Amino acid sequence: MSYAIISVGGKQHRVQEGEKLLVERLGVDEGKTFEPRVLMLGGDGDPDLSPKDGVVTVRVVGHVLGEKIRVGKYRRRTGYRRHTGHRSKLTQIQVESIGAKKRAAPKKSEAAADDKPKAAAEDKPKAAAKKTATTAKAKPKAAAKKKTEEKDGA
Repeated sequence: MSYAIISVGGKQHRVQEGEKLLVERLGVDEGKTFEPRVLMLGGDGDPDLSPKDGVVTVRVVGHVLGEKIRVGKYRRRTGYRRHTGHRSKLTQIQVESIGAKKRAAPKKSEAAADDKPKAAAEDKPKAAAKKTATTAKAKPKAAAKKKTEEKDGA
């Protein structure tokens, strides 16, 4: 039975897999998943207070309104009565999984990162060739301007 403490919407929640809870409105669409910040993992052995590999996957079930809250002000003998209220905008989320990141994924990203510099090195000569072509085109235009100036002056 593992659990995690996560931070969502500026508040901390202790969650387990399969648990549903209401949090303040999030900017994530219904049905989408996201990974909140994990503050602690525990349950199996000693708790891990700074989990670097810990991941909690959460799915947004829906956006709902909270209960209506009524606030009334009253001062006796003056006829002063004020009533106001509100309904909080909430998001219902469900914890899908609690665990560690897969270690195979970073190796793939490192390999992809190694390919990017090679590709960038190959692109540079092409870019240099384009620059020389554009500068060659610019020189005749300058010469054409000079000819027209000579005609105007003559």
